[in-house]
Amino acid sequence: MKNLLAPLMFSMAITAVAAPADLDGRKVALAWHTSDEGFHDSTAQLSMTLEDRRGNQAVREMQIKTLEVPGVEDGDKSLVVFESPPDVRGTALLSHAHILEPDDQWLYLPALGRIKRISSANRSGAFVGSEFAYEDIAGMELDKYSYRLRGQEACGDRQCAVVEQVPQYERSGYTRLVVWYDLTDYQPRKIDFYDRKNTLLKTLTFEDYRHHQGRFWRAHRLDMVNHQTGKRTLLEYKSIEFQTGLDASDFDRNALQHLR
Repeated sequence: MKNLLAPLMFSMAITAVAAPADLDGRKVALAWHTSDEGFHDSTAQLSMTLEDRRGNQAVREMQIKTLEVPGVEDGDKSLVVFESPPDVRGTALLSHAHILEPDDQWLYLPALGRIKRISSANRSGAFVGSEFAYEDIAGMELDKYSYRLRGQEACGDRQCAVVEQVPQYERSGYTRLVVWYDLTDYQPRKIDFYDRKNTLLKTLTFEDYRHHQGRFWRAHRLDMVNHQTGKRTLLEYKSIEFQTGLDASDFDRNALQHLR
């Protein structure tokens, strides 16, 4: 899954895009997707720090479970559950990512004791007051976008391919994303999000990448800055485990019912 909270199914080797002369935008994004194949499922503990324009902060603790859905016809599944503080404890978001069809998402609100379906018209809304939108949580499946390589440039101590990605699904809150993929491990280092007026809305940076099981890269620090409001949301991984025995039954609506 190319969920932005868990970096974030196609049979092409990374070496096929390693030569700069052979680069194009889709091949670079494909190398990212391919590098994550085979994780099956994961469970992670994170902290989420919300910061307003004055620097005031609020910290939340959360768990994210992810299930890989092999193949090219559908996207992966995820379940986010907040564990603290008390005012958000038990709030949960279940996401079933799709390609061009609207993603299925359900929000469980413990204070109301009910499950709310997130309509495709509201996917650009803020996820529980953070700078991440609902559509960010569902994931960046490969065929959700068209791709154009804009060039290469330095990104820290690495060289990055700069790829413009235009959403192909309806009712996105973004006209385009510009993604910096490093050309060493083919992981995203930065994403600029442009709003419906094609104005820069926010920037997500990925830091502290770690290699798990000798196969899977995960950024352990994700920093989303909203340029229009001055707010930011920082996600920091505390732990992550792979192949914990999760299956599809852990990601249906009954999973939300069990949170009650």
